[in-house]
Amino acid sequence: MVAQLNFARLAFALAMLTLVAFVTAPAMAQEPVNPTARSVQEQQLLEALQEGQAVSGRVSIPNKDAGLLIKPEGRDWSGTHNNTVYWVSAAVILGTLALLAIFYFVRGRIRLEHGFAGRTIKRFNSFERFAHWMTAVCFILLALTGLNLVFGRYILLPLFGADTFASATQLGKFVHNYVAWPFMLGIAIMFLVWIKDNIPGRIDIDWIKAGGGMLRNGKHPPAKRFNAGQKIIFWAVVLGGAALSVTGVLLMFPELTGDPTNWQLSQIIHAVLAAIMVAVIFGHIYIGTLGMEGAFDAMGKGEVDVNWAREHHPLWVAGKDATVETTSPPRGTVAPAE
Repeated sequence: MVAQLNFARLAFALAMLTLVAFVTAPAMAQEPVNPTARSVQEQQLLEALQEGQAVSGRVSIPNKDAGLLIKPEGRDWSGTHNNTVYWVSAAVILGTLALLAIFYFVRGRIRLEHGFAGRTIKRFNSFERFAHWMTAVCFILLALTGLNLVFGRYILLPLFGADTFASATQLGKFVHNYVAWPFMLGIAIMFLVWIKDNIPGRIDIDWIKAGGGMLRNGKHPPAKRFNAGQKIIFWAVVLGGAALSVTGVLLMFPELTGDPTNWQLSQIIHAVLAAIMVAVIFGHIYIGTLGMEGAFDAMGKGEVDVNWAREHHPLWVAGKDATVETTSPPRGTVAPAE
């Protein structure tokens, strides 16, 4: 009787274990590869995306934000970068080039009223020219590599192909990041060296009212070492360069922004400011080369013709008249041998 009771208990236990195994084993074996379960997860993902919800996973590292896979604000930022920034940058840059072209064909090159005197006066020393050209070269490299990020996929990618474009863009990224530092240094040097000559004054108002003498042929309004137009360029470069530097550092070191949204905002500000700066520098280059006769010599050689200086910066020359007669001899003559 006891043996039969023990056998019945054993049979009951085995039956229960078999039932548990039968119920749980299929679920345990099929869960990782169950197509139905996967389709449910994908459907939930699609619904979350359509509803504008964030999609995140689990990570084992301290930075829990790394588990954020998709964020609606990121898609909004991508749309702004690829559309709004693209068209704003194109409008600012191409619009500036169009205005400069129209100005050139209407006004023509600004000539010296009395021609070249053949004698020069010191305009910028070697250190000033070094700071200017270092900053200028850095800005050109930064502009080219930065504009590639905005327009490259639409212009260069179809021309050179995906592999070449990817390699060039990667190289441009390194150039952009490293050249930024001497650019910042150049901005700081120019600010310290030229700030004393770029403080706005009453005379600048008169210069602006007269259009700097560039809107029509005639005598240029009086100006000191830098006229109102040059002061505008100076402050645009200093303030714009400082803003580009700050936002650029935030882009290189995202952890400084504290939040992905702040980083995205920094990127938009950086891109729009860069387009405006490119437009400003186009105007600066135009006046310093094609637009005004004799202007390039100031930074090209460090010296300008006496007549050029007296026509454009008479108040500055007034304090240097004593040295004008001892500068280089007239063009076409040979200096006497010592």
